[in-house]
Amino acid sequence: MALADSGRAIGAVTRLLSEHLMRHGFAVAIGKPEQAALNDTLNRKLNLFLYETNFDGSLRNVAPYPDQPPPLWLTLRYLVTAFDASEESDTADAHELLGQGLSALQELNFLQLDNLVPAGVRRALENSPEPLKITFEDSPPDLLSKIMQGTAEKYRLSVAFQVRPVMIVPSEPPRFSLLVGVDYTQAPPATIGEDRIGLAALASLGPRLVSIEPPAFEPAAEFTLHGEDLHLSNLDCMLGNVALSIIGQRPDTLTVRAEGAVTGGAPEGPIAAGNAISAGEHALSLRQLMPNGRYRSSNILSGRLLPVVSGVAVGAGNMTISGLLLGTWDDDVLVALVRDGVMARLFEPNAPPPAPVADRTVVPGADQKSLTIGAFADGLDAGEYRVMVRVNGQQARLSPAVTVS
Repeated sequence: MALADSGRAIGAVTRLLSEHLMRHGFAVAIGKPEQAALNDTLNRKLNLFLYETNFDGSLRNVAPYPDQPPPLWLTLRYLVTAFDASEESDTADAHELLGQGLSALQELNFLQLDNLVPAGVRRALENSPEPLKITFEDSPPDLLSKIMQGTAEKYRLSVAFQVRPVMIVPSEPPRFSLLVGVDYTQAPPATIGEDRIGLAALASLGPRLVSIEPPAFEPAAEFTLHGEDLHLSNLDCMLGNVALSIIGQRPDTLTVRAEGAVTGGAPEGPIAAGNAISAGEHALSLRQLMPNGRYRSSNILSGRLLPVVSGVAVGAGNMTISGLLLGTWDDDVLVALVRDGVMARLFEPNAPPPAPVADRTVVPGADQKSLTIGAFADGLDAGEYRVMVRVNGQQARLSPAVTVS
């Protein structure tokens, strides 16, 4: 994404604070405390007021990229004020609400740009190499009196805090060029002088990724990458160390299939074969083959490869789960039996191979296409249970039913 989006970083921080507080169940207003007292007279709420900005001296000469001019680094100072249902800020109810708001801000000390954060806020803040940090400050009476002055305003108990560092960079992207008077086609490069200058220029700095949709996918499923310069030639899409199939290209989108081919409704290729990669969260990036035979890589996103459960069979007291990417002995495999929304039993590997199947032990198959659980029904009440499988933190979409008699 373009670093120019960081020009909206000040407003994005205010929106990020408001979004996090609203997730914790608070009504949030933004502006001067006196203005908040005039609105929503029947609602308890917290008010955020940005009263000061400072340049962060400790980061004044820090640049996100080597040999590039440093951006602006800011510290934003806020006041948080609580109002009860009567728009009063100095009652016990307002004080209680203020304490709850401070607790929510303390929990969010290092602000997270997760998938619930609006896309515009993420674009404005996610390029910063430093995480945003909340630090509470003293809010003495003279500070509050200076801020809340005037005949129409009254003194209201508030708490001050700062958010830093906030990065704002120029709208122009960084520019690089080869050195003049050097022949880079020779090995090693040779100095040829200005009389024989020749410069090969590329029209792009390479692909840049912004987001993936959907963020989780199964083998053979298609997903879309959003970004910049995704129409370039000689692109490979890499999930970990596995190359995926690119099936559609546009300047701002790239359509990818998480497997080489699908035959008879079943995926075929190294992922489905279970010998290339396991389910879980993996680095996903693009790489472009350059004329000199080297690769230029994009930035990295996180791709979540899901296990697939296709069926469950019961026999001789054992339960066998079939599917794809069901894990190896090196993976974190969890199998749960759930009934009426309550987990009745949890199974996980607890013996190294080639030990025999032990009671209530998950045994992965060699090709990740099966999981075997011995004596799975011991002690369970009769009835129908849902089988849920999770591999390396990723849960299979299908949860088939199994009957215990």
